[in-house]
Amino acid sequence: MSKLFLSGTVEAVEDVTARMRRIRLAGVPDLRWTPGQHVRVRVGTLTLRTYSIWDYDGHLDLCVLDHDTGGPGARWAREAMPGQRVSFTRPEGRLVPREDAPYHVFVGDATASVPFGAMLRALPESVPVHCVIEAEDRLPMPREVIWTDNLLDTLRALDLPSEPGIAYVAGEARACQSARAHLVRDRGWPRRSVAIKPFWTPGKRGMD
Repeated sequence: MSKLFLSGTVEAVEDVTARMRRIRLAGVPDLRWTPGQHVRVRVGTLTLRTYSIWDYDGHLDLCVLDHDTGGPGARWAREAMPGQRVSFTRPEGRLVPREDAPYHVFVGDATASVPFGAMLRALPESVPVHCVIEAEDRLPMPREVIWTDNLLDTLRALDLPSEPGIAYVAGEARACQSARAHLVRDRGWPRRSVAIKPFWTPGKRGMD
């Protein structure tokens, strides 16, 4: 196996929502990661798919959203079973909690709920958090979440302190841009206070 890849064994598979599966990989000791990061999983001979880490405690937990496609990522998640070997890259990504903030705002869709859950779990209970997620598939989250069917309207109505905090915006690309524009243009936040991570774009291949 290439030195670029680590490996683990599927220990358990669980449906946590109607379209979200938790896949637990065992045999992954001493993995260095920061909540919010992702790994790239080999789902075919030459095919990689990116999945955010839900949790790690000696076991690596991935929560994979089934986008109802017939692509290789969807097939891998549906067919994963205990005993199966899995290759993946080391954790990476810059969508991680920042410490220098009076409060934290999380804005995203179902694809953002996995990294958001890990990030929320890592923040001290004393740190104020505002979290808005547009999703039908609702993961059990460690902090209070406003679940909505209209992300931008809910964000606009959110009662935030006048002082800017730190915002993490993730999910569909155009929705991410609109959310950032609202925080910067309408609320006067500095652009550096908004971390944006587009996870998908309608019609783009490889998002399954």
